[in-house]
Amino acid sequence: MHDIKWIREEPEGLINALVRRGTDEAEAKALVDGLIALDETRRGGIGKLEELQARRNAASKEIGAAKKAGENDRAEALMAEVGALKTDIPALEGQVKAAEGELHNRLAAIPNVPLPEVPEGADEHGNVEIALVGQKIGFPFVAKQHFEIGEDLGQMDFEAAAKLSGARFVVLKNKLARLERAIGQFFIDTHTEEHGYMEVAPPVLVNDAAMFGTAQLPKFRDDQFAATREITTAELSEFGHTSGKASGAKLASIEMMMLSEAEKDELRAKAFGEGLQELLDYKNSGNLWLIPTAEVPLTNLVAQSILSEEELPLRFTALTPCFRAEAGSAGRDTRGMIRQHQFNKVEMVSITTPEQSADEHERMLSCAQAVLKKLGLHFRVMTLCTGDMGFASAKTYDIEVWLPGQGAYREISSCSTCTDFQARRMNARYRPAGAKAPRYLHTLNGSGVAVGRAMVAILENYQNEDGSVTVPEVLVPYMGGLTRIEKN
Repeated sequence: MHDIKWIREEPEGLINALVRRGTDEAEAKALVDGLIALDETRRGGIGKLEELQARRNAASKEIGAAKKAGENDRAEALMAEVGALKTDIPALEGQVKAAEGELHNRLAAIPNVPLPEVPEGADEHGNVEIALVGQKIGFPFVAKQHFEIGEDLGQMDFEAAAKLSGARFVVLKNKLARLERAIGQFFIDTHTEEHGYMEVAPPVLVNDAAMFGTAQLPKFRDDQFAATREITTAELSEFGHTSGKASGAKLASIEMMMLSEAEKDELRAKAFGEGLQELLDYKNSGNLWLIPTAEVPLTNLVAQSILSEEELPLRFTALTPCFRAEAGSAGRDTRGMIRQHQFNKVEMVSITTPEQSADEHERMLSCAQAVLKKLGLHFRVMTLCTGDMGFASAKTYDIEVWLPGQGAYREISSCSTCTDFQARRMNARYRPAGAKAPRYLHTLNGSGVAVGRAMVAILENYQNEDGSVTVPEVLVPYMGGLTRIEKN
């Protein structure tokens, strides 16, 4: 979220940022001009509203004075003026509220400003490699992909998952199920015991405000899974009993129409009485979202708060399931565990002052690299260009692990600094030592790392010619001493 005061004072700053992110310059200028014009309307309305309110208060006092002085005609005129103001003020309040809402919505749709050092580019081809760690393994046989290895072991079952949930899910069995658990435990232990992160076990269902705060909503609504609640027969019955706005015949038809989302939309469009709409709104107000990453609940731990500078930085980590709809990814990574609707991930989140955030970003990257080094995996570190980094990010490092079965590097961690972009959306602030006015915090997040993709990398890099998989040394204690995973 951006500060409209900054946009008013430095419009070129946002225009240049949008152009760096790939927006046409004329389009960026029109967008910024529109924001400033809308803000002028809002501010003008507020000023006019304050004038009318002041005049209403003054006129109300003058009425009493006029009556006391026997000036009845003047008192009547003043009463008429106050009556008109009581009509004009609510109308103007509505206009101001509408302008504020529209301004908020427009600002919420604008991405973060890239830091000056972020390389410019249109897509992933503009990313810059800044580090290469380890070496590719040379196999004396043709390396298999992870899903071939897992299926040959009899411990990775996509067909069973499809029966249960559909495409982009997997059932892990026996030692691979334990391996996934071992990887996640190893990551969380390393970050808490060696890197100073506080472990958190957060909810995996969050509300609209939390999703808005970290910028998953509204722009990326289609990428999320919502947990909705159906209206029950008992609620329908209670509604019919108390509302008086719908007949029993309507209720019967309504209950039948609860079978699909399309029918619900049709129901709303037909507007079967205000009472029913209230019931639907009540049902929808309880909707929650399955988290796409633990970044959402961890970062929102400081939402709507003012911290002291002495508390910072805060460092949180969590191992959670994550859920992504993968909208727009049809045909991409359809086989295997690379792009799943449900996966486990260890997330790192840091809350800092503006002065701490750059160093914290480098620290977070080193923590993500550390667990991969311990696993003996070959990877490279990329600085993402302006056209490839995320909506809320001001600068992002991606870690891409080498997958010999695919013969390609694939992302396994992404570490981003969001500066004060998320903090503004969730009103998260701190009070500097000796200062009266609070400032917005800086927030950072990074994968520490994706458990499923780490398993993919282990299977492909530790595969043996006989189809077995060697367990990385650091994971052996987590596997109960098992050093090799073999076919069932």
